[in-house]
Amino acid sequence: MTTQQTTISVSDLRVSYGSKEVIHGISFDIFRNEIFSVIGPAQSGKTSLLRCLNRTIDFSPHARMSGTITVDGQNVGTMRNVFDLRRKIGMVAPLPVGLPLSIYDNVAFAPRCAGLTHKSDLDALVEKCLTQAALWEEVKDRLNSLGTALSGGQQQRLTIARALSHQPDILCLDEFSIAIDPVTTMRIEDVLQELKNEMTIILVTNLTQQARRLASRTMFLYNGDLVEVDTNEVIFSNTPAKRETYDYINGLFG
Repeated sequence: MTTQQTTISVSDLRVSYGSKEVIHGISFDIFRNEIFSVIGPAQSGKTSLLRCLNRTIDFSPHARMSGTITVDGQNVGTMRNVFDLRRKIGMVAPLPVGLPLSIYDNVAFAPRCAGLTHKSDLDALVEKCLTQAALWEEVKDRLNSLGTALSGGQQQRLTIARALSHQPDILCLDEFSIAIDPVTTMRIEDVLQELKNEMTIILVTNLTQQARRLASRTMFLYNGDLVEVDTNEVIFSNTPAKRETYDYINGLFG
């Protein structure tokens, strides 16, 4: 039996905004090169969890995080170079936020900031990332056009390409399909199935069937509590460990 390697370990994570605690001491592991989905109703702490992983939670002045998160054995909370952490963990937001730059420069921006300046290297990386995001064939002849002029679905794929330009080990997607059409959603899902061979993917989604299609394991968060985490075969069966899981997946609440 193959032992799966843990890439993220979360222990007793608590998150508060002011006096309100939104995540209540949750613990779980995420394995290397898996698609791990996080499901649950709105206000269950899913986005806050993602923001803890790469410490963008630090941008919220009233947020407080306790517990331990390790990424490849390193304690996220005590890392001095948080920029290295954020390069390691790419993030895709629910709504595409394009930089007011060309398609090419949207993807090349972060690598340039990191010191990649040779045009041939940038060209190759831009093509690779746009190809990985299933966008290259649609935009290869207009790379100098504004990224913000693309359609919504194309802009979301450009956002994914921009996240991939960091060459991350972990890719987090927060409700990536909330504002795009079903055809584009399926195209991105196909992309994610390919990308899991190269990186670990964490998928936050309100769409339980999307989690079922894509993930190998799923975690159910409800009001900041970890109700259950298991393989999809268990979570989406008729007999998950917790009745709340069955009820949520079958649309009885949420």
